[in-house]
Amino acid sequence: MSDIIHLLPDSVANQIAAGEVIQRPASVIKELVENAIDAEAREIHVLVTDAGKTCIQVIDDGKGMSETDARLSFERHATSKIREAADLFALRTMGFRGEALASIAAVAEVELKTRPANEELGTRLVIAGSKVESQEAVSCPKGSNFSVKNLFFNIPARRKFLKANSTELSNILTEFERIALVHPDVVFYLYSNDTELFNLPVMPLRQRILSVFGKKLNQQLLSVEVDTTMIKISGFVAKPETARKKGAHQYFFVNGRYMRHPYFHKAVMDAYEQLIPAGEQISYFIYFEVEPANIDVNIHPTKTEIKFENEQAIWQILSAAVKESLGKFNAVPSIDFDTEGMPDIPAFEQSRPIELPKVHYNADFNPFKSSSSSSYGGGDYSRKSVEWEGLYAGLEKASKMNEPIEEEPFDLRETSPVTEPSSTATSSLYTGTTSAVEKGAQHFQFKGRFILTSVKSGLMLIDQHRAHIRVLFDRYMSQIRQKQGVSQGVLFPEIIQLPASEAAVLESLSDDLSAVGFDLSPLGGGSYAINGIPSGIEGLNPVELVRNMVHTAMEKGNDVKEEVQTILALTLARAAAIVYGQVLSPDEMSSLVDNLFACSTPNYTPDGRTVLATIKEEEVEKLFSK
Repeated sequence: MSDIIHLLPDSVANQIAAGEVIQRPASVIKELVENAIDAEAREIHVLVTDAGKTCIQVIDDGKGMSETDARLSFERHATSKIREAADLFALRTMGFRGEALASIAAVAEVELKTRPANEELGTRLVIAGSKVESQEAVSCPKGSNFSVKNLFFNIPARRKFLKANSTELSNILTEFERIALVHPDVVFYLYSNDTELFNLPVMPLRQRILSVFGKKLNQQLLSVEVDTTMIKISGFVAKPETARKKGAHQYFFVNGRYMRHPYFHKAVMDAYEQLIPAGEQISYFIYFEVEPANIDVNIHPTKTEIKFENEQAIWQILSAAVKESLGKFNAVPSIDFDTEGMPDIPAFEQSRPIELPKVHYNADFNPFKSSSSSSYGGGDYSRKSVEWEGLYAGLEKASKMNEPIEEEPFDLRETSPVTEPSSTATSSLYTGTTSAVEKGAQHFQFKGRFILTSVKSGLMLIDQHRAHIRVLFDRYMSQIRQKQGVSQGVLFPEIIQLPASEAAVLESLSDDLSAVGFDLSPLGGGSYAINGIPSGIEGLNPVELVRNMVHTAMEKGNDVKEEVQTILALTLARAAAIVYGQVLSPDEMSSLVDNLFACSTPNYTPDGRTVLATIKEEEVEKLFSK
């Protein structure tokens, strides 16, 4: 039998390794900027062209490298950070495995210019696909200048799966923000296609957060500070009233490194229990300082997942610290006791004899007997029984009826084609009916939620909120496709402030937003003026509406045009639809029913919820058969 196991060529092995470390342009920037910080750089410039697909350039003023170090740095597992396995548990640097530069050089064309401070000339090195093409001495500033061009040029399949420029730029900005937030002592610049997106000088941590996410955040942040022998925790959490369903800024950092940690996230949210509505999120920026020996950062290729030795104890410390911060700044509701008129409690005197307290009351007083001197007009209440339960009957049902039903977020990629539910012998309700409304039929509103109308097969119930969503969704989709949205100007333009990562997504949505009726003009620095809104959504908060659409597009991925348009249309339809409890006139009900049956699929909302149901005539007759 011939041998079938063989060693992979270095070029193939490097490309496989690169797949774990370099997933997209943002991964390149993360690795290069972290290397610059490890090299003690005080000023870092990041320049990207076409969201990093064409070129990524990272320039720093750090230590630089000698000719030998420059050449050796592109070899796999070549590092200056560790020398033995024990060093993995004493790490205070960002990188350590020696895979970043080797992985980048395996899938791109790389040019490096570098010079240490004690050398007069630097080194220029050109590598493409792990092959050294040239090396020469050059005159260059102290530090390192990396230029990465044509990412994945030798792996077309990987390059094909890169997202749209707006998506890749958003990912770049997200990685950049994570690094900038933890190094306020470093100057950062970021340029996209020669346009400056970030200019961050050295500043205190709080100011760095505000520079990245906007000054409006300043009024929302509460400081957190706790120092124990196990861990030091500092940072900021937001006030409970700023909770939102989407777009909360949530960051954990440990020893200067960004991390994801669902377990600690639950600790923060536990402190907000009963303070914010269920399902909403809060912003936080939490920084941990812990002995390197007590954590393991080498459990994930991108080093964003970190294992702690005493996670349960840290959970308790973190939750208590956040609760203390909320209480210290009066963010937790408290009972305000009225002390006016309270009796004075005398100090205890040992020589004074102890007396039992006495209760004073009027033995002749009876509230159920009439009194001629009563200031309320008297009356014999002893013979009358007040039916208190009857007075409040129905109020609970009415309050629940008027509460809007929470709409679940939808995902077109996960929603299967909607099929009509089959009927059962025990149910008299049949859904999925498309029976035409009888000519001249009257419509009745039931419980402020349903419209009842007569159809050929029986009695139809229509959910007014969902029916309006169906009608508005089709209308908005038509406007987007035909670019015929009607814009309603606002008297006073609203200003929306977005972080750079969200502003990049908004730019990609601008055409679709304009097509539906939004009129936005950029003001610079991530600020936009909302000068006009789609006709028919007056009274809604346009700032929150635009922000929600941006966040939804970021969650779903905004590189599929049709899906983005659907997200925009459904978000608008949900916001502008008739609410539960809204009283409709006969003409309004008739118009809504007519518009519903003019839709191509009136039975279901765009995300598959039932809009109407029919009770067949035979079922109604059975109710009166006896």
